[in-house]
Amino acid sequence: MRVLITGATGQLGRALLRHQPTHLSGTTVECIATSRNGGDGSLSLDLSDSEACRAVVRDYQPHWVLNAGAYTAVDQAEAEPDLAYAINAGAPAAFADVLQGYGGRLLQISTDFVFNGDQNVPYRPEQLTSPLGSYGVSKAAGEQAVLNRLGQKGLAVILRTSWVYGPVGRNFLLTMLRLHAERAAEGRPLSVVSDQFGSPTATDGLAVACWRVLQRQSEEAQALPSILHWSDAGITTWYEFAVAIGEMAVDCGLLTQAADVCPIPSSAYPTPAKRPPYSVLDCGMTSAVLGIAPHDWRESLADVLRHMV
Repeated sequence: MRVLITGATGQLGRALLRHQPTHLSGTTVECIATSRNGGDGSLSLDLSDSEACRAVVRDYQPHWVLNAGAYTAVDQAEAEPDLAYAINAGAPAAFADVLQGYGGRLLQISTDFVFNGDQNVPYRPEQLTSPLGSYGVSKAAGEQAVLNRLGQKGLAVILRTSWVYGPVGRNFLLTMLRLHAERAAEGRPLSVVSDQFGSPTATDGLAVACWRVLQRQSEEAQALPSILHWSDAGITTWYEFAVAIGEMAVDCGLLTQAADVCPIPSSAYPTPAKRPPYSVLDCGMTSAVLGIAPHDWRESLADVLRHMV
């Protein structure tokens, strides 16, 4: 089974390669890793270039494209909406254009930011999207492009996730570790938004869920649902997440001291892009169809930090 992975040098891409199975459904797995600049054994692929995206699928004829690459700079997307759209909507559309010609399949990683956060109960996969900013709009458009081309044929799965972090890349965990160390040394507090609710998702658990999608889709006679949700279990705020990062990092020896963390409202930390105030995903159906249960977000955080020591 040939699997083409985009964003292979990013935080999720690296986790996918770490957890790559040797076999799926009795078939040897061969990964074709791609990234924007190449390197680390990956092919160079610019996701903003739709023709390049079509060409790589035509050339390698993968059984699956696992599209983990994305434009994820939420605030910068407000200044670069065309680029965000090209990467987040144009690339999956291009992959799907070629895949539908020979029956290849696509696992498209998407985001909680396709919802506006106006409700206070977890979002179900079948709910209508209503993004707030350019990033969410581009990801929602990518979902629709994939479903339009591959959805009716059972050749695509959209896997939405939230608050993704891991030991590499650019993410909230690594930012908070740096700020905890700096502010504690300076004797200054750290202010973090406390009125946005969601579920952190560690890359290792997300990677396992991705490979499970490929396994189940290959084994089952009936296709999986077209849209699935996956995150770690539990609901928290960015403030509570930041406090937990500091405390657990001290416990495992990554930090000698954590900074004091002060809760602030979103209004005190204005950003170019508006964030959904509540973006918890209902993962119940996904857990049932994949046969795996998510770990509590605190357990996942502790595990990531222990492996960083």
